[in-house]
Amino acid sequence: MNKKMTIVLISIALTVFAVFGFYNAQQLKSIQITKSITIRKSKEEVFHMVQYLNNFPKWSPFLAQDPTQKYKVTGIDGTIGAKYHWEGNKGKDIGLQEIVSITENKSIKMVCDIQKPFVAKPTFYYSFKTTKEGILVTQSFQLESGLTDAFFMWLFSVKNKMEKTNEQGLQLLKKSLENI
Repeated sequence: MNKKMTIVLISIALTVFAVFGFYNAQQLKSIQITKSITIRKSKEEVFHMVQYLNNFPKWSPFLAQDPTQKYKVTGIDGTIGAKYHWEGNKGKDIGLQEIVSITENKSIKMVCDIQKPFVAKPTFYYSFKTTKEGILVTQSFQLESGLTDAFFMWLFSVKNKMEKTNEQGLQLLKKSLENI
């Protein structure tokens, strides 16, 4: 095969890869991940574990993944406007999450402002429901992004990693409350 034919084949392969990637990325421009877990504790105990940001280190999947992560809470903990700031991975992960809505013993909404390793503003919504088995905690994660960011999320399978991290967080929440 000559050099010209090799260049043409490589160009075609790259074009097909890009088209396939951007096609798949369209589906990742809006990511919604919903996970639930049942915890055998009172609704107040479960609700307060999520509401008070000083409790987050007890069940944070990010801190479990990076125990050297630095964090602090600003504002009045457990109230609208309270913020949990983090810096991890030797300064490569930086961001904060802020409580933006609280309905006592029913729901909490938090908005994140991730600055590194990428810029994103995901939303976490927690709801709490009493069942026969215990308190059902449902975490809904929402992320909107542009096509280029979505392409890289597709390329690096970021949604799968997010799903595993969200599941890990709920498992750690359960463990921290039930002392399993």
